[in-house]
Amino acid sequence: MANVKQKTAVNSVTVRFAGDSGDGMQLTGDQFTDTTAVMGNDFATLPEYPAEIRAPAGTLPGVSSFQIQFSDSVIFTPGDLADVLVAMNPAALKVNLNNVKKGGLIIVNENTFGEGNLTRANWKSNPLLDDTLKDFRVLKVPLSELTRNALKEQPLKPTEVDRCKNFFALGMMFWLYDRTFDHTVDWIKAKFSKRPEMVQANITALKSGYNYADISETIAVQHEVKQASLEPGTYRKVGGNEALAIGLVTAAHLAGKTLFYGSYPITPASTILHELAKHKQFGVRTFQAEDEIAAIGAAIGAAFGGHVAITGTSGPGICLKSEALNLAVMTELPLVVIDVQRGGPSTGMPTKPEQGDLLQVLFGRNGDSPVAVVAAKTPCDCFNMAVEAVRFALKYMTPVVLLSDGYLAEAAEPWKLPDLAQLPKIEVVHPKATKDPFLPYSRDPETLARPWAVPGTPGLEHRIGGLAKADLTGNVSYDPDNHQKMINLRAEKVRRIARDIPDLEIRGPQSGKLLVLGWGSTYGSIFQAVSDLQAQGITVSQAHLSYLNPFPGNFGEVLKRFEKVLLPELNMGQLLMLIRHHFPGVPVMGLNKVTGQTFRVNEIVNKIKELV
Repeated sequence: MANVKQKTAVNSVTVRFAGDSGDGMQLTGDQFTDTTAVMGNDFATLPEYPAEIRAPAGTLPGVSSFQIQFSDSVIFTPGDLADVLVAMNPAALKVNLNNVKKGGLIIVNENTFGEGNLTRANWKSNPLLDDTLKDFRVLKVPLSELTRNALKEQPLKPTEVDRCKNFFALGMMFWLYDRTFDHTVDWIKAKFSKRPEMVQANITALKSGYNYADISETIAVQHEVKQASLEPGTYRKVGGNEALAIGLVTAAHLAGKTLFYGSYPITPASTILHELAKHKQFGVRTFQAEDEIAAIGAAIGAAFGGHVAITGTSGPGICLKSEALNLAVMTELPLVVIDVQRGGPSTGMPTKPEQGDLLQVLFGRNGDSPVAVVAAKTPCDCFNMAVEAVRFALKYMTPVVLLSDGYLAEAAEPWKLPDLAQLPKIEVVHPKATKDPFLPYSRDPETLARPWAVPGTPGLEHRIGGLAKADLTGNVSYDPDNHQKMINLRAEKVRRIARDIPDLEIRGPQSGKLLVLGWGSTYGSIFQAVSDLQAQGITVSQAHLSYLNPFPGNFGEVLKRFEKVLLPELNMGQLLMLIRHHFPGVPVMGLNKVTGQTFRVNEIVNKIKELV
């Protein structure tokens, strides 16, 4: 560490780690992210991993990667292209080569570029020896060999030694971007506390990688990214599913209720169940059901029993839950359904993001069956929209669907802890028996919510089920006029939620030639694209929908202020179709993508330039 090398300040950097699923790339990325958070940078991450539990080593389907952009200013995306790619084998290089900037740095583990690995990765020749990488700066590092040499005195099996090479690579990146390794050392000590030899080996590998980068003549410059100027407050790193789970716990606390979460494991929603299971001390009850139908059935039972009832899934699970969701509509019970969307149709691409379920959650049930729909826009915003979903469900006695997606679920960013006093009030009043007969389908004059009677309360016995309900009494009714009336009431109840929705805000000019409209996880890419173009003097505005049913009250008026509206969606035009139906004549056009990848900022920038 005695060498004095040039140190340069940079505003932001994008780093991508890539290797086999067993190479620990997600762990490596997490540790780099945690250290970045401790050092005060703003950041956004993009974990990517295969759907297969363990694809054959060295093959293209088995590649796992983790990308992070970190900066000295506020950012909302993990970066379009990486400044640095760390590729642990030929397959990782092949899959991720298009994700690196021209002129960027590629660090490869040259020990893995033997004939067998090259063949498995479908390389026709060795890219380290031909012109494949001529547009990049390449640093060939014998990572496997260096790790083995560093750990030759450690009492570990050869396979255990090889698994430490990710920490050697992490140490190199810590040096390159002037990161401290104290946090990771503490993590290693805690993680492997029962195996002191693993503690020593991983710390040795980490420090050896750091020292190698320091003394290597091929790495001449160290880069520094200063702390970001964020709003004052207490921050922590949070992922979208984690934030969503915390939001649900918070909402139940605000309502003074027990939280019940019924779920069947499905990527990428499963970690919500994992996170909620940690919080039993806050009155959380989690239930891993045998299938999707049982999960929502149990949640409906919990809602009937007077609890904050949640079920979570992804697109295929929504299909299976649809009949029971209709039961919740008919019984008018407060149920929140979380849909962490993924690539479809069918099993599709379980680990890739998409926004393909909007029409399904709105209309994918028999009969006229309205539900409220909200959507999170960033990992942190998953907290806010979880609170909103519970608030709407309890206040209006209706099912609410909360849309997230695989990108939001897995990505992480700094989260400023909210002031609990500033969160919305969630008041729940259960009816009590009176001298008058109990009318389970009487309604609040403002919200049209029916009373939430707790089972077992004397005098409040009433009929429940999926058969058509009579107004007021809830008895089974086949009267045509009554059926029409109840259909109208349920629809009007959802429409009245618009009274509780803030107006849609416009960032930039409040009227003009072009509005870029988005919903869900497209927010970050749109925000950055619009910001970049505004900095260049191009007039463009942004608006983002968090409330999809009902729309904000001023939505139609906002659309009419602009000559053109551009709507990027990770589907083939679902919100686009709804807008054209509800607001005919609005000149809205889609920018659509279903590649299982998020929008790159440059894709939106290019489309905006084309339009203006």
